[in-house]
Amino acid sequence: MLPDVLIAGGGIGGLAAALACRRAGCRVRLYERAAEFSEVGAGIQLGPNVVRVLQGWGLEAALAQVVARPDRVWARRAADGATLASLPLADFPQRYGAPYLCIHRADLHELLLNVLQREQADSLWLHAGRALETYEASADSVRVRFEDGLEVEGDLLIGADGLWSRVRAQLLGDGPPRGTGHLAYRALVRQAELPAALRSTCVTVWLGPGLHVVQYPVRGGDWLNVVAIVEGAAPADPAHWDHAASTAELQARLVDACALLRELVAAVPSWRLWALNDRPPVQGAAQMAQSRVALLGDAAHPMRPYLAQGAGMAIEDAAELGRLLGQARELGALIDTPVLLQRYALNRWQRNAQVQARAARNGRIYHLRGPVAWVRDAGLRLLGAKLMDQPWLYGGG
Repeated sequence: MLPDVLIAGGGIGGLAAALACRRAGCRVRLYERAAEFSEVGAGIQLGPNVVRVLQGWGLEAALAQVVARPDRVWARRAADGATLASLPLADFPQRYGAPYLCIHRADLHELLLNVLQREQADSLWLHAGRALETYEASADSVRVRFEDGLEVEGDLLIGADGLWSRVRAQLLGDGPPRGTGHLAYRALVRQAELPAALRSTCVTVWLGPGLHVVQYPVRGGDWLNVVAIVEGAAPADPAHWDHAASTAELQARLVDACALLRELVAAVPSWRLWALNDRPPVQGAAQMAQSRVALLGDAAHPMRPYLAQGAGMAIEDAAELGRLLGQARELGALIDTPVLLQRYALNRWQRNAQVQARAARNGRIYHLRGPVAWVRDAGLRLLGAKLMDQPWLYGGG
């Protein structure tokens, strides 16, 4: 008998988990604290490790309608615009079994939500406006109580409720996330509104002292996503991720950058500011699952965005959970839910910890100053694509 799955959180990770569990034949109930299902933010990059999962769920055609397909990743020096290295992406489908894609976060969220709503039946329920307050796990079930007093019971609870997860707070009691000392300025601009020299079909990373800027196309290439990450103090309310920010603030940070990068920043009409928070890399399976409760995505392993794998690791988590549930169904086995969740955690925690650590390391490398930055630049010029490619990441999952 397959379990009755309760999911807290209706973001990309929660929806991916619902889809994976539903495809495994489970009864799924998902609860989102916001009054409606929506997603904020800007673009995200999907490496082939993530695209393979989405294609395996039959979403290839739907993805094709909303993604951009960058042809190359460039690394450039912010100070003078010099090209340091590039990684061609055209052969990724042959090398890794799927392409490298860019997508607006809201488009991916809507895609997953639409699939679930089409499949919604007696075995799937999506509930908005339900904020988890607490849960109680026993030997036989898990009972969840919401802020409005509603109580529900299931066989397992998946905490996919993000960086400030209430499920994690009760499961691990390890305090709030830590500030990274990095701030992300995010913006989207129509490419048609940009001068021709600023439009782009590729991913470009501009490296500078104490900062870097990333730009890439989304929404079929019609829009350009721009993210500038600088070192600085967090806003007064770090738990509220999105803060208004002015172009002047960012321009002051980039006063020594090359003309092309300064022109790009000046051409963006408005920015939003995000204080980056994370947690140390996962230390063991017990940090991802205990008894009948498991964590997924940012609730389990929030990470810095310097490998572009935050959403990707959540989707991989969901795929592994669905794989184990599907395997149990195929074997016709009576599932011991705590054992299944422990296996999920054992199969995921080390990869997630590796990505967390590599992402943090990338951030330090991107922001190098002085002579060590010259060494970094020389290494990129010498080894180029070999340094930028990530076979361990794109071929795994």
